[in-house]
Amino acid sequence: MEALRQDDPRRFGRFTALARFDEQASAVRYVARDTASGETALVTAARPELAAVPVFSRRFRAEARTAERLAGGWVSPPLETGKAAGTPGDGPEPLWTAAGYVAALPLDEAVGIAGPLPERVVRVLGAGIAETLSRVHATGAALQGLAPGTVLLAADGPRLTAFGPLGAAASAEAGPEDRLSVRLGYLTPEQIAGEEVSAASDLFVLGLLLAYAATGATPFTEGPAEGASRRIAEDEPELDGVPQELRELIASCLAKDPAERPSAGTVAAELALEGAAGLARGGWLPEPLAAAVADQEARVRALEVPAAGGAETPGAYGVPGTDGVPGTDRAPGADGVPGTDGAPGAAGTFDAEEAPGAETAGPGGIEEDRGTTRFLNTGPRPPRNDTPTTQLALPQGVAAPPPPALAPTAQQAPAAPGASAVPGTPAAHSAPAAPGGAPQPGHPYAAPAAPYAAPAAPYAAPGSVPPAGPPHGGPTPYPAAALPTGAGGAGGGGPMVSLPLPPAPAPAPDPGASRRTLLTIAAAAVGGLVVGGGAMAALGSGETAAATDDKPAPKPRRTLPGQAPEPRWTYTHPASEAPPLTAAVWQDELLVLTGESQAAAVDLRTGKRRWQRADAAKGQAALAAGTDLVFVASPTEFLWLAPKDGKVVHRVRHTEAFDDLAVGPLAGSSGPVIWFTASHTVTVKAPKPKKGKKKGKDKQVPEAFFLAYDIVRRKELWRTPVPAGRAPGTPSYRVAAERSADILVRQRSASLTPAEVRAAKRKGSVRSFDQKTGKLLWTKQYGAATPEAATAGDEDGTLYAAVGTDLEAFEADTAKPLWRVEGTEGSVYGTPLIAGPLVHTTESSQSVGAVERESGRLVWRRSTEVPAPGNAPAITLSSSEKTLIAADAVQVTAFAADSGERLWKFQDIGAAEPKGATVSAPYRVLTVGKTAIVQRERSFYAFPVA
Repeated sequence: MEALRQDDPRRFGRFTALARFDEQASAVRYVARDTASGETALVTAARPELAAVPVFSRRFRAEARTAERLAGGWVSPPLETGKAAGTPGDGPEPLWTAAGYVAALPLDEAVGIAGPLPERVVRVLGAGIAETLSRVHATGAALQGLAPGTVLLAADGPRLTAFGPLGAAASAEAGPEDRLSVRLGYLTPEQIAGEEVSAASDLFVLGLLLAYAATGATPFTEGPAEGASRRIAEDEPELDGVPQELRELIASCLAKDPAERPSAGTVAAELALEGAAGLARGGWLPEPLAAAVADQEARVRALEVPAAGGAETPGAYGVPGTDGVPGTDRAPGADGVPGTDGAPGAAGTFDAEEAPGAETAGPGGIEEDRGTTRFLNTGPRPPRNDTPTTQLALPQGVAAPPPPALAPTAQQAPAAPGASAVPGTPAAHSAPAAPGGAPQPGHPYAAPAAPYAAPAAPYAAPGSVPPAGPPHGGPTPYPAAALPTGAGGAGGGGPMVSLPLPPAPAPAPDPGASRRTLLTIAAAAVGGLVVGGGAMAALGSGETAAATDDKPAPKPRRTLPGQAPEPRWTYTHPASEAPPLTAAVWQDELLVLTGESQAAAVDLRTGKRRWQRADAAKGQAALAAGTDLVFVASPTEFLWLAPKDGKVVHRVRHTEAFDDLAVGPLAGSSGPVIWFTASHTVTVKAPKPKKGKKKGKDKQVPEAFFLAYDIVRRKELWRTPVPAGRAPGTPSYRVAAERSADILVRQRSASLTPAEVRAAKRKGSVRSFDQKTGKLLWTKQYGAATPEAATAGDEDGTLYAAVGTDLEAFEADTAKPLWRVEGTEGSVYGTPLIAGPLVHTTESSQSVGAVERESGRLVWRRSTEVPAPGNAPAITLSSSEKTLIAADAVQVTAFAADSGERLWKFQDIGAAEPKGATVSAPYRVLTVGKTAIVQRERSFYAFPVA
């Protein structure tokens, strides 16, 4: 941090700027506070010269919308967006956005302080990033916002702070005719080959970040800088220093072919099955980093709002190397600090020991810029790394020529991260002597050798600025190699390839702007520790980088073992509506969702919403009523909807059709027939008293029934009296098996009355009802199966029930035991699934399997690899019965149904809470044709399955 400068804005909406937090290629970030509420924010303000470019303005807003959409989890929620008030001078008012402040360290600074990070820290870091990427990729977009300076380490987990190329840019400058040039700090193999950026590109960069975090080095450093682009495109990454447990996963992320890289959800599941928040719980940062984060938080708390009317001194207050804050790091390129660098093209250089207008420490050791912000001492501070995100630091001993001289222009290019961007302020300073005692001739970027070295940041962009001096514990920076003149003009890079710019993952595009723009990739023969070149996005004045809501079908790709296939489509339920209560498939055409406020239908072919209907709110089930209507059972009525537009065609109110019965949840369905329970309260008259006795009171007694109803003919088939359940009286039934002559029904234990539980002696019962008349045929108990025991039956008269830790098979009509399969110690079986000659099983030990129906022989048993204990996963078979899918609160796992081969895993971030539960809802799966619909709260994915 450093004190505010004279030309810095002082107000951002309701926020008052307190200090400069850091500088980026396209923006300056400020620590600010709402004086009314005391809320502290991190304000990102676009550089004025860039904000004046229309395409930059559109892109900036698009990335701000992306941040708003991703808010929650590992993304700090945006608080306000607008234009700054109180900007000094007559210059353009910068665009800005404010997000909640969280004390955190950039990844490169953390590595500079602590060196290579422990495996657990890398897992939390990678899982948190992957969870956020998964949400972005679900929309069909790529993030392009990963860099060591945009990924932060907070006390409770990682944070992502950039949501597109602008936020992660190594440099950005306004060109003639309102064009914008953005140079990214990295290249991926597909960019070097001139191919489009995709979600898989984010995974490549994630692999780079994880390798850097785990080793303190980058996987493409060996060899001369000018060959870096070739190494990225052709060489295998150097991962010997990566922990063995992480090496295979990181290598898969760094695969040359994008189709070979895992999905973000797969990476998240591999790194932390319990989620990043779960793995980070109890503290995840090493002690030096935890202390640095706590120190930063204390310093921000100590910032005071500037006194009104105070004199504003140009430049930052401080003594050399302090930025006016005792023990804090100096932003590279800040004014008046020995050894700092300016951006190429800055107006002039000078030597100085102090910044213009610098003050000395005041009484009591408190240093302050009296006209701006007061900084208070907060105790000793750990060493800090002030290496800029896009530092070009070449391996030791690599010599490189100086960059070409850039002539000053009327409109200067914006400074690289860490360089001064204050109008009228000198931005470049002569460097001290280089490692031999003499300064580098004609090159302002050289710096003295550090007494000790630490890993350098993994990203470097051609034309970016090295650090002003050796960072605390950091490496000795070397001069940037010159960019060869290419198609882009002098200093523009090497071979230039024109591609469509991937749209920013924002909710809506600018309607007045074109949807196309150009991305020019500069595959320069220059390299930093990772990339060797940068990506140059040239945006014309009439073009935009705003996103579109279109969802083109993804290209088919080969998958790795364990990697989920690309979904055919994704659908996200609107945040303005409550999450769906139920989901059902209608005629292989619609996914019907019911919620608290309405029902909605999603086209199964495209994943687009077709209609919504408030009349069908709180529906508990959606079924096909023949071939032309959708049946929805709501708490008060039955509805029949038109599949085309959701219009109500028929309506049957329970009070009118069922004699004022309170209808309970559906017990099951088969074809056009549904079964459900219902009840009402009747008055039982007190018996006539004997002579001389007082008459007793009438009693209100619940009366319950089991009903069958035809939803095509809209007709009740039969009604059978059954014992009333726990108050208010309606028992809850579940159909365990349907046979040609009868149906077998279990009563859910929660609806049993205390008297029924005592009478059954803690054993569960199964009732048989005649299919045609509803007559109760018999009630039986099976071994020691409890009322809570999972039970299912088949059409051949066999019942399968969980008994203790085992699964037992019984003859349904006689309760005779047939066979027993031992379960995992300490585990219980969930509801089995019968298909062909097999019974598929699920256990609370997070195992699934298959046994032969006839003999009970165990065919296979596999773990989902989700940490136990927990509820048994819910299992579903694909329509072909070739794929068994297990869903729980952590992930979805697919197995080959016949052999148990683990096919793939899928995990999505859902609604993560960094300080709370990792997930808010379990996964659910529906299958239709060759598609499995995976739901987690608001998100739906259509995966192809065998």
